[in-house]
Amino acid sequence: MTETPFRMPPAYRGSLPPLRLSAWHGIVIAVLIVLSAWAAEAQGMAAGRPGIFATLARWTPLLLRGFVFNILISFFSMAIGTVLGGFLGVGLISIASSLRRGSWLLTEFFRNAPWLVLLFFVMFMLPFQIRIGGFVVPLPDWIKAVFGLALPVMANVAEIVRGAVRSIPTGQWEAAESLGFSRRQQLWSIILPQCIKRMLPPWMNLYAILTMSTVLASIVGVNDVMTLAGQVEAAEGGRTELLAPLYGWILLWFFVYSYPIARLTLRLERRYAVKI
Repeated sequence: MTETPFRMPPAYRGSLPPLRLSAWHGIVIAVLIVLSAWAAEAQGMAAGRPGIFATLARWTPLLLRGFVFNILISFFSMAIGTVLGGFLGVGLISIASSLRRGSWLLTEFFRNAPWLVLLFFVMFMLPFQIRIGGFVVPLPDWIKAVFGLALPVMANVAEIVRGAVRSIPTGQWEAAESLGFSRRQQLWSIILPQCIKRMLPPWMNLYAILTMSTVLASIVGVNDVMTLAGQVEAAEGGRTELLAPLYGWILLWFFVYSYPIARLTLRLERRYAVKI
C-alpha cells in the first residue's frame, strides 16, 4: 500500500484561510508604491509642495513607532489567545459532555464573530480602570484591544488544538491506555507533545493574519500606525496625492514582516508532514 501524506481534518484546515505570500506580492507592492510616489511627486511639484519622498522620509520615524506598537499588540494578543485557546481546545476533546459542549459553544461563538465587533464589545464592556485592594490599575485602550483580539485568537487556537489531537491515530490512545496511563497522562504526556509540530504551521499562519488585523485597533481609538498615518495626512494639509504612497509604504512594512512568517510556515508544513 502506498503511503499518503498526512492531511489535517477539514475542520482543522478550515479554521482560517492559509496565508500564501510570495516574493512577487512584495515586488508588485513595491512597484505600485514607487509609481504612485512618482505620480504624486510630479503633482506636488507642480503645485509647489514638498516632494513625496522627502515627506515620507520625514514622517517615517513616527510611523515606525506606531508600527512597532502594532507588533506589540499582536504579540500580546497571540500570547493570551494561545494560552486560553490551549485550555479551550482541551475542553473540546474532553470526555465530560458538559465541558465539551460549553467549550464548543465558546469556540464557535468567538471563531465566527467579526473581529471588529469583538473589539467594540471589549472597549465598551471593560472599565477604564480596575481597583484591586488599595491599588488602581488603569486599562488603556491598547490593553482593551489586546483582549479584544485575543478572543478570536483563542477560538482559532482551540480549533487548531482539537484538530491536531483528532489527527493522532487512535492506536496511540489505545497503546497508552494498555500501559495503564490515565486519561490526563495520555493527553499531556503522549498525545499533546506529538501535536506540537502539527499545530505550529497553522499557529504561525494565525499570527500573521492577526498581525495584519491589528490595524482594526485604530478604529477604536488606539494610537497605532494607521492612526498616526491619519495624523500625518492632517498635518500635511490633507494632500490627496500623499494618500497612496503613504498607505502603500505602510502596506509594504506589513508585507516585509509577514512574508518571512509565511515562508517559514510553508517550510514547517513540508518538514513536519506526517505519513500515515
